[in-house]
Amino acid sequence: MSRLVRQLSAYAEYHRNGHNVATHMVGIPLILFGIGVLLSRPAIPLGDGLAVTPMMIIAAIAAVGYLRIDGRFGAVLAVFLAFVSWAGSVVASWSTGAWLAVGLGSFVVGWTLQFVGHYFEGRKPAFVDDLSSLFVGPLFVVAELAFLLGLRQPVRRAIEGAQAGGR
Repeated sequence: MSRLVRQLSAYAEYHRNGHNVATHMVGIPLILFGIGVLLSRPAIPLGDGLAVTPMMIIAAIAAVGYLRIDGRFGAVLAVFLAFVSWAGSVVASWSTGAWLAVGLGSFVVGWTLQFVGHYFEGRKPAFVDDLSSLFVGPLFVVAELAFLLGLRQPVRRAIEGAQAGGR
């Protein structure tokens, strides 16, 4: 079983209810956006008008991690993380109050959606049992979107097969 299938199968065990999956499809991107905004300060100047933020560093490291798990899903996440880094930098240029309101607001709303979803699920979030699921969550969202679009069906079947074999 591939690392991708193993990780998504374990995560999917906590996300069987359609309402829970739907809240995660919105909540996880909101959480990532909130983190991107909050970690876009300070901007450390590199010269020639270039700067690096903590979010850019974290996004690059995370993108490499996702690409190592799966090239196609990782590429989608790398693009999303680049967008979040860019958008976070834009918001970070606003006033401190606006920066905090957008960053904290997105983060809190995203987590609220997560917990509402787990209320529907009737099961605790996966990260309670395994902190690495915090890294797998965005991968789960990309995979679910791909599956909804009819893409990567062999991966979907492998995940379903792994779940059926584990019961």
